[in-house]
Amino acid sequence: MRGPLLILSGPSGVGKSTAIRELLTRSTNHLHLAVSCTTRAPRPGEIDGRDYRFVGVEAFRQRIEADYFLEWAQVHGSQYYGTPREEVDLYRDRGIGVILDVDVQGARQVRSRIDDAYAVYLHVPEEEYERRLRARNTETEEKIQSRLKTAIDERDAMREYDMCLENRLLDETIAALLKLLEALFLQEKTHAR
Repeated sequence: MRGPLLILSGPSGVGKSTAIRELLTRSTNHLHLAVSCTTRAPRPGEIDGRDYRFVGVEAFRQRIEADYFLEWAQVHGSQYYGTPREEVDLYRDRGIGVILDVDVQGARQVRSRIDDAYAVYLHVPEEEYERRLRARNTETEEKIQSRLKTAIDERDAMREYDMCLENRLLDETIAALLKLLEALFLQEKTHAR
């Protein structure tokens, strides 16, 4: 039995990281969060291999040429992000479910390559999203406005997802995602027979 592949997307600050952390803790199924590569510098507290695989730009470009990534993107004009294929295939082949935390562009790339990927878009109402961004106290006004614009631009892409889930109350969001994961694992078991 292959493990299912769950794509989780949504604007920065909508609660994806918190939801993923809770899923990894609460799920009774074996789950793996795919660790992406990035060319940006580590932030305080980030650990190479756990949070990201930090690589240089030239090394990242060589991996693009070698078709190493399942999906990749150049973000904000200078930084690269990408998910190594092995972060998905090695785990799924062992029956472990894989969660991908990717943006809309990454989700499109993955879905064009993996037919059975299931994509969920997390969102909150615009005014709540802005409140959350401001409450983080980590962004400049310019970055907040940029993130708000991106969130608005991505709204149309919600139609491309298998499920859109409003993340107002964390426990309700987690309950819905756990129920979905159970169904995806059951579906994989059925296909394996």
